[in-house]
Amino acid sequence: MDLATYFEAAFLGLVEGITEFLPVSSTGHILLVGHFLGFENEGKTFEVLIQLGAILAILSIYFGRLWKIAMDLPSSTKARRFVAAILLAFLPAAVLGAFLHDYIKTVLFESPALICSTLIIGGVLLAWIDRLELQPKYTDVMDYPLSLAFKIGLFQCLALVPGVSRSGSTIAGSLLMGTDKRSAAEFSFFLAMPTMTGAFVYDLYKNRDIISMDQAGVIAVGFVMAFIAGLFVVKSLLDFVSRHGFMPFAIWRIVVGILGFIGLAVWG
Repeated sequence: MDLATYFEAAFLGLVEGITEFLPVSSTGHILLVGHFLGFENEGKTFEVLIQLGAILAILSIYFGRLWKIAMDLPSSTKARRFVAAILLAFLPAAVLGAFLHDYIKTVLFESPALICSTLIIGGVLLAWIDRLELQPKYTDVMDYPLSLAFKIGLFQCLALVPGVSRSGSTIAGSLLMGTDKRSAAEFSFFLAMPTMTGAFVYDLYKNRDIISMDQAGVIAVGFVMAFIAGLFVVKSLLDFVSRHGFMPFAIWRIVVGILGFIGLAVWG
């Protein structure tokens, strides 16, 4: 691997860390950026495995709260319900993602025009939802009913299509089903932990025979950058959403999608 490849990996890791927890599709962004950079990696493992950096970023920030929930499990009905809610929400995408893994990696990941389209469509829908005058019934993730959590998990399945956004689909679904904006974003954070960890472990297992030492070094660079960027985003996102809602992200998605189509038309 030449030095330029490591710089590209660092930049893609930065993009991953910044966009992973925003409703803009981190996978869509790094696939598009990688396409225009000419960044190649066998099996598209890099794009999935660097998510470990973002996972560790959110785990480090939420460690104290996660530890308290773990300690409360034996005595707290609320803690047990919350853990069950996260597992229920995780299940649909885990099953469907494992079943469609090869198709997603070999077909959908190789379709930049599809990614541009889903970015734009998702942006329009997110802008529409953000402007709705919804009356939230749920404002604390610890109080989400199990039925609501499972339905949010069904919305997360939409994110198996690159460009849709895991956080975007879960947040949009949450808002439509009666949550407020801040708790919707926070539930998406918690749901990201098992979802992204599962995707990481499964992809690593599927591609264990094709990851060379050179690839491992490139992945490590992307992982470190994703971790650093993820720390900053997670710490500031909830307050930003509380003040500004999701309209800025909707506009960003539409702009990136349009620029992506222009890039495809000019450079192919």
